[in-house]
Amino acid sequence: MYVLIGGAGLVGLNLAQKLVEIGHTVAVIDIDPNACRYAREQVGAMAFEGSAVSTEVLLEAGIRKADSVAAVLRSDALNLAIVTLAKHYGASHIVSRMRHRDFEEPLRFAGAHHIISTIDLAVSTMVNAIEYPQVESMMHFEQGQIEVLKLSIAGRCNVVGRSIAEIAQDPRFPTGSLIIGYQPHPQMDLEIPNGSTVLESGSTILIVTKPGVLHQMIDFIEGC
Repeated sequence: MYVLIGGAGLVGLNLAQKLVEIGHTVAVIDIDPNACRYAREQVGAMAFEGSAVSTEVLLEAGIRKADSVAAVLRSDALNLAIVTLAKHYGASHIVSRMRHRDFEEPLRFAGAHHIISTIDLAVSTMVNAIEYPQVESMMHFEQGQIEVLKLSIAGRCNVVGRSIAEIAQDPRFPTGSLIIGYQPHPQMDLEIPNGSTVLESGSTILIVTKPGVLHQMIDFIEGC
C-alpha cells in the first residue's frame, strides 16, 4: 500500500515509522528540511520538502496513486485543505488528525473517512488508565458502544485453569461478552482461542464487551 502523509512532525514521523515497519511504502511531505532528512535516513520513508497543501508538491509526491492519505499537521485548517485536495485527486481512503472539535463536520464533509481527535484520544486513554489500572490497553468502537480490553491473567485470577467454554457458561460472566484473543506467554503470538482453550497464569486475553459491564467483567476475571 502506498501511503502519503501530510506533515512530518512527531505524529507524522511516528505514523510513518509504524507503517514502514509493517511493510507499506510511505511518503511524507513537510516544509522542514531536517524533518524530511530524518524521514529518509532514519524512518526509511520517501520525503518531499514543501507545503503539504501545495498541489505541485502533492502531485510530485504521487497523490494520484496513493492508496491512503493522512493529514497530520498541527493546524486543523491545513488538514482540512489536505483532505479537500486528497478527495479532489481521487484518494480512496483519507484519514485526518483533529485538534478542535469544531472541525469534525467540515473534515467529514470534505471527505475524511476517519477523523482522529488527538486530545480526546489522550484524555480517554488517561481516564481508562486511572479508572481501570489493571487493564493493559482498551480500544473503543462504534462511538464507544463496544470496548476491547487487554488483560493479564494473574495466578489469583478466577479464570486460571478454566476453559473458554466453562468461563462463557458461568452465570457471572457478563452477557454479550466474548474472549476473542489469547496469548499464553509474552514471547508467543496472539491466537484466536476456541472453547477448549484453557487460560494459564501469566497469559493475556482480549475481551469484547459493553462499557456498562466493564467493572463487572474485571471483577469476574480477577475473582473479586
